[in-house]
Amino acid sequence: MNAPTAYDTIVLAGGAARRLDGADKPALSVGARPLLDRVLAACPDAAITVVVGPHRPTSRAVIRALEDPPRGGPLAALDAGLRHTTAPTVLVLSADLPFLTTATVQGLLAAATEKPGAAGPGRGAGPDSDAPPYGDGAMLQDASGRDQPLVAAYRAASLRRELAGIRAGHGTLAGLPLRALVNGLRLERVPDVTATASFDCDTWEDLSAARARIREHGNVLDEWITAVKAELGIELDVDTAALLDLARDAAHGVARPAAPLTTFLIGYAAGHQGRDVKELTERATALANRWAAEAESAGPAEAGGGTGAETKPAE
Repeated sequence: MNAPTAYDTIVLAGGAARRLDGADKPALSVGARPLLDRVLAACPDAAITVVVGPHRPTSRAVIRALEDPPRGGPLAALDAGLRHTTAPTVLVLSADLPFLTTATVQGLLAAATEKPGAAGPGRGAGPDSDAPPYGDGAMLQDASGRDQPLVAAYRAASLRRELAGIRAGHGTLAGLPLRALVNGLRLERVPDVTATASFDCDTWEDLSAARARIREHGNVLDEWITAVKAELGIELDVDTAALLDLARDAAHGVARPAAPLTTFLIGYAAGHQGRDVKELTERATALANRWAAEAESAGPAEAGGGTGAETKPAE
């Protein structure tokens, strides 16, 4: 198994958000969590995380940076963030990706550092180029085949080289589009197999769609558990299915209030005694099943909690 890729992250969190009437887009919430925090949650193991844009509270510590000039566009913002990074690989993300996952991030990092570079256009592809033979990184490609340069993992040296060349040619990075950078790099294209990792919130309609999606039946529990863990500062893998099965067994085999109380006690034991949640869940489930089996084998009075004396006919 390959060792995890060492990387830094730059999150571009500026921009005018004109299609959102100038709202502070990274601070808008999906699932009661700011978009920026949702993006940060997808790259928790970055060595350095730089957020480029106005100061906002974040769920974890980050380095703050501002582009020069302010509102100078994505290349100026990327340059400002890059000045704070040291890792050979840099993950570059926009701050409005509500469905970005750690799996997508790891896929990009693997493609950027382990695979031979698939030819993308640009001067990096020429035989006399100083670009590395394995390419300059990897970027996500959405379901329609569009490149997503702000959901990408780049080799830091390649970014610095290209940005320096663009600045030399134009005298500035301000106001220039991302394609001025991307066209000069050889990048592996990574399909968005989730069909949602590349979804961004550019409009109020996009934001509404994202908020509706997390409340769909197949998503709502995982989204809620993730939100609760983030709110409480808990870093713990939760087997939702196992806990729900336990809650069901406790409710049916003991009494309805036993379900939330039992799961609370498991959490308490895990937190205060450092015990494994899976082992605790299995033991509590076995206990609930024994309780139910005992009740089924008991007589009606015993199963109902009585002593039997009050139902004995008078002699």
